[in-house]
Amino acid sequence: MTRSRLLGTAVIGWATLHAWMPIQALAGPDWPQFRGPSGDGHSTAKNVPTRWSPTENVAWKVSVPGQGWSSPVLVGNRLFLTSAIRPADSSDLELSALCLDATSGTTLWKTAVFTQGGEAPAPHRKNSHASPTPLVQDGRVYVHFGHMGTAALDLEGKVLWRNNSLKYTPVHGNGGTPILIGSDLVFSCDGGADPFVVALNSADGSVRWKVDRKSTFPRTFSFATAAYTEAGGRKQIISPASGFVASYDPTDGRELWRARYGGWSVIAKPVFSHGMTFISTGYEAPTVIAVRLDGSGDVTDSHIAWTIRRGAPNTPSFLVLGDELYLLADNGVFSCIDIKTGTAHYQERACGQSSASPIFADGRIYVLDEQGLGVVLAPGKEFKKLAENDLKERTLASYAVTDGTLFIRSEENLYRIGAGTTR
Repeated sequence: MTRSRLLGTAVIGWATLHAWMPIQALAGPDWPQFRGPSGDGHSTAKNVPTRWSPTENVAWKVSVPGQGWSSPVLVGNRLFLTSAIRPADSSDLELSALCLDATSGTTLWKTAVFTQGGEAPAPHRKNSHASPTPLVQDGRVYVHFGHMGTAALDLEGKVLWRNNSLKYTPVHGNGGTPILIGSDLVFSCDGGADPFVVALNSADGSVRWKVDRKSTFPRTFSFATAAYTEAGGRKQIISPASGFVASYDPTDGRELWRARYGGWSVIAKPVFSHGMTFISTGYEAPTVIAVRLDGSGDVTDSHIAWTIRRGAPNTPSFLVLGDELYLLADNGVFSCIDIKTGTAHYQERACGQSSASPIFADGRIYVLDEQGLGVVLAPGKEFKKLAENDLKERTLASYAVTDGTLFIRSEENLYRIGAGTTR
């Protein structure tokens, strides 16, 4: 990354607009959180672009100050993201929330939420100090910076509350994004020791409940985003950790069941289908496990329906379409798996090294690799590549999408792809 870009950049620059391409106002569904409105990578957007390049079908491109790998989110005509910005002549980082006009790319506001001292440990090369994705609901923007704290802002950038009371030692930087369940923000704090799960009252940031992971695994750090479901006759938070995945009661954090495995540094967000949740077990020997959701206690021997190792991702989350589970491995191999049996219909190379999670929109699957190659695939039991589109910029964040539009965050820029032109 060009480090000089971090110095003296206080706000996002004006959008670079292509005079030859008309800029149209946005219409269509929101993308208000990590992995979209339902938290599983699905969008109802229509006319989503399938062709783009650094100069083709780009409505605008803006430089983003600082460094961060949070994915952009969209509500109405506003885009939200976070970044760690180093002011000129300072060793500290401003952990900031940003809001852009989605039509033009111009900055509406930037708010420094927390200040991180210059002694902060460097994150992993595929992480940042601003990796969790914002969440927008009911006129509030919730931002999370791991061990540095969590906050709520209004839509004009005013901080409504901050909570930096949850202390733990991070390993490799920040990771998982909070989810909102009713009035509670829920996230895991899986640091160097004593991992826990916590729920904050979204009204004021106070702790609603906090539960110890009760982990005996030697490497406790992980970065997964939890998922919520109602299955097995009850409400459940499914939260992967190092060494196990557990289900928690959203009312008080009581553990309902757990399934053990051998992985650590777990990243992928769970998805649900056919009465099961699907988990990637993380590093060492990544494995995808399908766990039935109606168990209690230790369900390792009783409720794991199937496991697969070939094609299992460390980082990208999964997609479910009908009876198929789609996996994008970190090495770019894309798999279509029969949900009921765990049998692979195919496993083919789709792209290069990947961290971003795939999405499903307008009847197609979109993946994005770490070098900025966007690949469009047809769903189904046969591998079919529809398009390849290379932005030629390092990209770890996931897409945001609405009608006629994709948003892509690269290491230095934010792109709006598509402007109502013929695809």
